[in-house]
Amino acid sequence: MTQPAPLLVPGLSALAPSYRAVLCDVWGVLHNGVVSFPAACEALATYRRDAGGTVVLITNSPRPAGPVVEQLAGFGVPREAYDDVVTSGDVTRGMIDATRDKPILHIGPARDHALFDGLDVRLVGEAEAEQVVCTGFMDDENETPDDYREQLARLVARGLPFLCANPDIVVERGDRLVWCAGALARLYEDLGGTVTILGKPHAPIYQEAIARVERIAGAPVPRGDILAIGDGLPTDIRGAVANQLDVLFITGGIHAADFGPVAEPDEALVRRRLAEEGLSARAAVPHLVW
Repeated sequence: MTQPAPLLVPGLSALAPSYRAVLCDVWGVLHNGVVSFPAACEALATYRRDAGGTVVLITNSPRPAGPVVEQLAGFGVPREAYDDVVTSGDVTRGMIDATRDKPILHIGPARDHALFDGLDVRLVGEAEAEQVVCTGFMDDENETPDDYREQLARLVARGLPFLCANPDIVVERGDRLVWCAGALARLYEDLGGTVTILGKPHAPIYQEAIARVERIAGAPVPRGDILAIGDGLPTDIRGAVANQLDVLFITGGIHAADFGPVAEPDEALVRRRLAEEGLSARAAVPHLVW
């Protein structure tokens, strides 16, 4: 019986010759919400410099690309690590613009107001709102989804549509997990509300990211020539598989506790978890390295 090829690889260098471009997740792969991971940044820079590859960062951040680029610089992610950035906020802005006549209740912190910059929309309180745009928790260090249950139930009862600008349920911030907008979107659906999500794992953000790759390349790039990199099974991995992209699974991210020692994950556990989720990966590595 032929044994399957090893899933765990030394790093991106093992896959680089097979791909012309990479779509790389950001939070959990390049930084932890506090500082960057130098080895991961160097891996992408090396792929661009030595392998001639294109790197487009693809993130569920609810903010547009400009503020995200500034945030990355603040964390220490060098500009030479990537060619372009596509955010969930970018694709969400198009949806907001299409329904700009309806006053918006924004659920999320003030730092996310850049999502609305330049759009002809009106942000209002709950009573006046005709739609909801959620970018996250007002205080993600202390609040939980249950803190929003009563308000969301009222909004559902009024039939307000709910647009989620960040599909992530949780992300790592330093050494802890914090809630994201996706958790509130899930609760809104559970309460019977209508939710629209455009970021990973959904197609619109991948379509935009691939369009950026092709713009940089100056020609069409087959999906078989693009590698996705990410650590989140419900977003990065599911999104890559659903959009016909090979994926390098970073096991040491938000699911690290499921696979044994973080630096030496148990390949059998990784394979079993992927199978349980109905997913697959071209390869896996604890942390992104060259």
